[in-house]
Amino acid sequence: MELGGQGRNGMAENALRQMIGNGKPKLGHLVAEFATPGIGHILKSAGCDFVFFDMEHSGFSTETLKSAIRFFEAAELPAMVRVPSHDTHFIARAMDMGVEGLIVPMVGNVEQVRKIVSAMKYHPAGARGVALQIAHDRYRPGTVAEKFAAANNRTAFIALIETAEGVENIDAIATTEGVDCLWVGHFDLSVSLGIPGEFANPVFTAAMDKVVAASKRHGKSLGRLVGSVQQGIDVHAEGFDFICYQGDVWLLHEALADAVGKIRAGVK
Repeated sequence: MELGGQGRNGMAENALRQMIGNGKPKLGHLVAEFATPGIGHILKSAGCDFVFFDMEHSGFSTETLKSAIRFFEAAELPAMVRVPSHDTHFIARAMDMGVEGLIVPMVGNVEQVRKIVSAMKYHPAGARGVALQIAHDRYRPGTVAEKFAAANNRTAFIALIETAEGVENIDAIATTEGVDCLWVGHFDLSVSLGIPGEFANPVFTAAMDKVVAASKRHGKSLGRLVGSVQQGIDVHAEGFDFICYQGDVWLLHEALADAVGKIRAGVK
């Protein structure tokens, strides 16, 4: 196998990096509950381009992540993974399990970005602890130089902007070496701005406009979660290219509640 090239199933091992920055809409889904063996194939069959795998709010362990990444690889579905915090041990273990896209919450300044990039990248781009021929390189042998280069080329950092500080420093964050994509955490951002859930508030819309403008100015991909089809269409028009439609728990609940309600009403 050529390092950094094609895997045994023909899937480009840096598939997510190839998506970043190309401007085309990429559609995905958030997984926070159902890390089942079939989940990757289900999402791929449904037309998803990527999966947002959430460790921050799910309780998923590193062992669960390790299995889930193999499910996504089997389905040829690139995975972004949100770790619970900035702690190096979360970042390092996620990278060793084979994460392509690392999402880190509450990114507020350049110093934080540099520490995150250092933890996720091998020398000379960072100071990531070395472990080779394990999950992240699909257990293949190879030289150290090749392994370092392939891993650094394959992995992408998605900065989660969800604080007033992050918005204030958005241009500096976007231009820091190692940042590949900006992602807006709209709920936490509204809380940080002092207007929880008030997404039509001018304070919130101004903050969103600032992030969108920075992404365009610096040529960065931009992502967010959306709750409806129309919202997905609308945010793409604003400049978002990574659009994550719903999460597994909410989508199942919404669809099931709708169907059960309609059946119940029809059998009275």
